[in-house]
Amino acid sequence: MSDRLGDRLATAREEGFVGRRGETTAFRELLAAGRGAAVYVHGPGGIGKTTLLHHFAQIARRAGRTVVQLEASGVRSFEEELAERIPDRPDLVLLIDGLDDARAARETVHRELLPRLPADALVALACRTAPPLSWRLDPAWQGLLRLLPLGPLDEADSRELLTRRGVPPAVQEQGLAFTRGHPLALALVADVAALGGEAAGPEPSPQVVRALLASLLEAVPTPLHRTALEASSQVLSTTEPLLAALLDVPDARPYFDWLCGLSAVESGARGVHPHDLVRDALDAELRWRDPERRAALHRRASAYYQRLFTREDDRGRQRAVLADFAYLHRDSPVVGPLLEPVARGAAGAARLDRLTVSPGPVTGGELVEACTVAAIHEGIEAARLVHEWSRRPEAETYTVRGPDGVAAGFYTLIELGGAPPPGGPDDPAVRAACGWLDAYGELRGDETALLVRFWMSRDEYQAVSPVQTLITLRLTHHYLTGRQPAVTLLPFADPEFWEPGCAYVDFARLPAADFTSGGHRFGMFVHDWRRVPGLAWLAMLTERERAEDPFAVAPPAPSGPLRVLDREVFAAAVRDALREFARPDGLRDSPLLETRLVAGRCAADAVDGTGARERVAALERVAALRDAIRAAAAALEESPPDRRAFRALHHTYLRPAGTQARAAELLRLPMTTYRRHLAAGIGRLTELLWQEELEGGGPEAP
Repeated sequence: MSDRLGDRLATAREEGFVGRRGETTAFRELLAAGRGAAVYVHGPGGIGKTTLLHHFAQIARRAGRTVVQLEASGVRSFEEELAERIPDRPDLVLLIDGLDDARAARETVHRELLPRLPADALVALACRTAPPLSWRLDPAWQGLLRLLPLGPLDEADSRELLTRRGVPPAVQEQGLAFTRGHPLALALVADVAALGGEAAGPEPSPQVVRALLASLLEAVPTPLHRTALEASSQVLSTTEPLLAALLDVPDARPYFDWLCGLSAVESGARGVHPHDLVRDALDAELRWRDPERRAALHRRASAYYQRLFTREDDRGRQRAVLADFAYLHRDSPVVGPLLEPVARGAAGAARLDRLTVSPGPVTGGELVEACTVAAIHEGIEAARLVHEWSRRPEAETYTVRGPDGVAAGFYTLIELGGAPPPGGPDDPAVRAACGWLDAYGELRGDETALLVRFWMSRDEYQAVSPVQTLITLRLTHHYLTGRQPAVTLLPFADPEFWEPGCAYVDFARLPAADFTSGGHRFGMFVHDWRRVPGLAWLAMLTERERAEDPFAVAPPAPSGPLRVLDREVFAAAVRDALREFARPDGLRDSPLLETRLVAGRCAADAVDGTGARERVAALERVAALRDAIRAAAAALEESPPDRRAFRALHHTYLRPAGTQARAAELLRLPMTTYRRHLAAGIGRLTELLWQEELEGGGPEAP
């Protein structure tokens, strides 16, 4: 008996396999011939392509062949796969599933992977669509490429499948009448029967899937199981912690395990998700039957993503969460079309996952690739500027790379003050941006603006594409983490096309900063993170996602105008706040209540699963200011060099001893030493709060 779960699953899968005798015979013949060949399996969703590839793998293993199975969505680079997972052996059998996720992946397999395999290797590929005409017309592949189109199972095989899954004969007759051999529909019949339900509805596919899902929903064990299935259709991928948040239960393990056992639910690198046909049917059914529950699931998912984003230390996980967050907006008529790569669900997410962004600013060959892309779309002058900015400390250029390892796009970020950087390139975009910042930006001290100087895909330029979507998500991550800019300036070559989408995400059109470069006119957009901090911005998007008119949801506004204090005034306000800290109503008139420091913390508190509140009550702002002071003091306490300063602060303001003389006595310090420690504590506390004011990071700020 096997002692590995994977072996048990493989055995169970093989025992449940039926039909496909012609395809199996063809594969066995190619295997026995011992010559190189490529088998291309194609057919619509749910027709059994993945199951057939697993069957091929079992046959090859029994024949003693070396088998490697890949999921196209999990392949970042075929170069890496060749080096790490695909051995150079004549007995190799390579199976790649899910090539329909991206045409680029399919073309990479054709041009770069297959020619580098051993001459005797047998390859099986699975895709929803037939291979491109170029494959079939390529003389090099004549005699090597074998097409295996999949259709429905015949009646005998359909009956055998239901029998092996324990479906009673009486139920089989009813199921056979309307599934018409569609394997996914037959699997759903088995799920419904196993739960004691009745699969009814003589409808053709895909209507048959909807009818079967209705039966499945009626037969689920409990209402929470039903909600779990419905919830999985609303999010990009479902993990156990996410499911607990969606169901509002402390432990979702039983419901997650139940989802994993359903035939209609598939697993991937991000979690589990329903089959595409099942997802569409579940979503459509929930949309008309219970729109309030659907909206509630979206709110809970959004709140979960925001909490995870602010509390998670893993930057890769943070970036992945932004894709999940974007998926919630797929139905928006304004931004849905702009999110097409994400809106495609698991397949779209897989396309994004196959793209990578350089871990740091690029130099050398990667920089040359970026300059080449810039020259293609914006001319030699743009390429020169990309190269010159790469030498400047204010600028960073990152490349986006495809599965083939070649640059598929890039973006350049420039950190600006109120004037162009001394000695920097003469750049019309920087001149225009700095002109506006000098007149209207109100930058203080160390505050900076972020100009997204260049951003483009190699093939689509600034049109909607996976590369454009990934750049958008990476820029969003940049805005919300680390040293956050006071404002972001974002130019577009086609501002009219992007203006509605920019308005949706609160990037305002800024004609005063438009510019011309290389003969191209660019329109500028701006967002002020001091007035709408990151968490408040995410919460606003949550409200807009579920609003009938998203533009009726105004950006969150503080109870009064957000005040932009200079450092001296800010420090004086901190000293006053400390003196009033111990009084219950002592902070209600503090100028700090109207600053970015407090607005960012109130936005974080407002993320509670019910949506962002447009106005934050005065008491909440006072509580946020108290929390900010306590958090800064706690940071001093945790720092050994600052602990004496913290104790002076603690006994003077946080838990006052009554008088400074009494505080010095408690600390057993001479008055002069006590006052020196207190001054140091006030200075360090002010420094920490000022840093948070500039970065606008709320409770998670450094």
